Amino acid sequence: TDLDDQLAKQFLNAKKFIGDDTVMQVESREDLKTQLANRTSGGVFLTTVQKFEENTGLLSDRSNIICISDEAHRSQTGLEQKTTITEKGVKRNFGFAKYLRDSFPNATYVGFTGTPKDDTIDVFGPIVTRYTMTEAVADGITRKIAYEGRAAKVILNSSKVKEIEEYYKKCKDEGATDYQIEESKKRMTRIDVILNDPDLLANIAKDIVEHYEKRVEEGSTVEGKAMIVCSCRAIAWNLYQAITRLRPEWTEVKECIDGETLTDKEREEIKPMPRICMVLTRDKQDPQEMWNLLGSDEYRKGLDKQFKAVKSNFKIAIVVDMWITGFDVPCLDTMYCFKPLQMHTLVQTISRVNRVYPGKEKGLVVDYLGIKKQMNAALSHYAGGGVEGYSLDSIEQSLKILKDELDILRRMFTGFDWSLYFLGKPLEQLHCLNMTAEFIQRTKESETKFMRHCKKMREAYNICCNSEQIIKEEDDDIHFFFAVRSVIFKLTKGEAPDAAQMNRRVAEMIKDALTSEAVEEIQNIGVSADEEIDLLSAEYMKRLSQIPYKNTQVKLMEQLLKQVIESLKKVNKQKGIDFTKRLEEIVKKYNDRSDDTALANDVIDEVVSQMVDLMADVNNARTAGDSLGLDFKEMAFFDILKSVAVKYDFIDKFPDDKLTDLAKQVKELVEQQASVIDWANRGDIRDTLKMNIIILLSSAGYPPIIHDEVFKEILEQAENFKRYSSTRPYSTYSNNSISIAAEP
Repeated sequence: TDLDDQLAKQFLNAKKFIGDDTVMQVESREDLKTQLANRTSGGVFLTTVQKFEENTGLLSDRSNIICISDEAHRSQTGLEQKTTITEKGVKRNFGFAKYLRDSFPNATYVGFTGTPKDDTIDVFGPIVTRYTMTEAVADGITRKIAYEGRAAKVILNSSKVKEIEEYYKKCKDEGATDYQIEESKKRMTRIDVILNDPDLLANIAKDIVEHYEKRVEEGSTVEGKAMIVCSCRAIAWNLYQAITRLRPEWTEVKECIDGETLTDKEREEIKPMPRICMVLTRDKQDPQEMWNLLGSDEYRKGLDKQFKAVKSNFKIAIVVDMWITGFDVPCLDTMYCFKPLQMHTLVQTISRVNRVYPGKEKGLVVDYLGIKKQMNAALSHYAGGGVEGYSLDSIEQSLKILKDELDILRRMFTGFDWSLYFLGKPLEQLHCLNMTAEFIQRTKESETKFMRHCKKMREAYNICCNSEQIIKEEDDDIHFFFAVRSVIFKLTKGEAPDAAQMNRRVAEMIKDALTSEAVEEIQNIGVSADEEIDLLSAEYMKRLSQIPYKNTQVKLMEQLLKQVIESLKKVNKQKGIDFTKRLEEIVKKYNDRSDDTALANDVIDEVVSQMVDLMADVNNARTAGDSLGLDFKEMAFFDILKSVAVKYDFIDKFPDDKLTDLAKQVKELVEQQASVIDWANRGDIRDTLKMNIIILLSSAGYPPIIHDEVFKEILEQAENFKRYSSTRPYSTYSNNSISIAAEP
């Protein structure tokens, strides 16, 4: 169905090119019969092969019909008879392709496929012409695919390696006969047992997380979209659990990644999603938790749209069979493969990452099973068309390109010393960066050459950034040149589109250059390494005051305030919004400070004082309800009820004691009504909750005059409260995870 819809859209948009206005998607057999009944020529009719069955019969015996079959390696080749033995006797039937040919006995048949099997040649005849993946890449229709093998890094048990190799030896070709298929299934079952080993999955989960995060940090993935292909359902579920144990925050439901903003139109289309989701149909044997996570058919269909949405928070899809063929997400550029794949299925699967998207140079396949030999064999057989055909780019190739380009760039600066960027004092580092940009811009030719080679180096680095073969000195120079390129890009092009690709470490180096000579980690200021810190404690504020650098102090306080306010907002949305506005005003004052040093110092002192006051107010919010007899959660509803009453001018009718009682009732109702598992995805439960809250408020005369906007704001707080009610309202952070680093 997905392929049919995709094909229909492309053809319907190409009527001018086709030269025929009669282009239509056929919905039924009767519809097709009607369309062909009195037609002598012309017309393009799009349908699916499963509509042809034994009772279809003759549709037309004309010879001027051309039947073009897409995906001609699949059911389009089904001519053979199939015999099924049941309790009712023997049943014989044929494949769809046989009935298709019975319907149009004199038609010309043409097959299109990216992966022609022997059956394809037998049914459709010899290959008339081919358009290879090599040509598609050269024409800019697709991107090349790079290969990174990480099996050796995670599969430490040599006996497992031997078993996997043995599996591949026995599965050189996919089974053709029933016996071979049964044998293949048995081998598949055995290999799944090997791959489902908890220690192995833990290693793979850790490696995927580290590899993915490094690519995101480096800007090596254009939009952070990745697909993890697993061997079976059980492995997919166990790997999902292993990954989310390492990164529980990836299960948090958000509209988009922190820091991104959505337009009104995007907000209508993009739904709140976790960072990582499994895309599988439900099975009766699934554990309850897995069943709930997989969701309904409607929810799963929605996953398709959300994964294709560039800004959606849904970035990582774990799949088994779904989405590995006929599913196009242009910005998808990373595939983690943990599934034994063969021949045409393998080519179709890895092709998910070769679609064209702005800024995407290559797709990357990360292999955890050592399938490179199978990939090359499949590509040689299907994708290249000979010895000079399509081949995978390896990490080794990217490393070679990277080091070659780095050598060229270093030679361009012969006689120029940039060591001060790493060894000099802060202002010397910054001056060195600017002088390097000035040096390379001395002629248009040298500037163009530098930018060209730096771009090539970036493309190679995007593929091999996780390689351990990049030594520290090389990594430092690579990011130094990236920083220089960014400076020049901004001078010549305005806002540099690759600014987001700046490595975090380079950003920190620039931060260091603009703040202090010795950026100290916070754990070194008088505490033990394993101590946990309450971010709102007086002791912590005292430690902040010990930081000798004013700009660093402001930046760190801003960072910490954002963390604690965001944490508070998960329970008390209204207070979180109020505190966020205050922080934004303070930061604006800091950002608008004068160039004059004396005036700037006065502003910074005032900003620090206001941040200390704000931190104290956030701290006091924990106990603000004590005087009213309200706990922290009840106070969240008191605040929103009071805020709305003030906003719509009926606060005089609701003194604090009345609001206190109402807040307790609303909080209790929300906890009772929303205790159902998966309530956020259950429209009926949410509607019931909203109705009961409205009835409760109305019975108390709140608001005095019915106003939809009043209820809307309170219901938003109710949903926000329930979504995060299991989250601690304030966090303590492991001391060694926080460092002082001010932004440039």
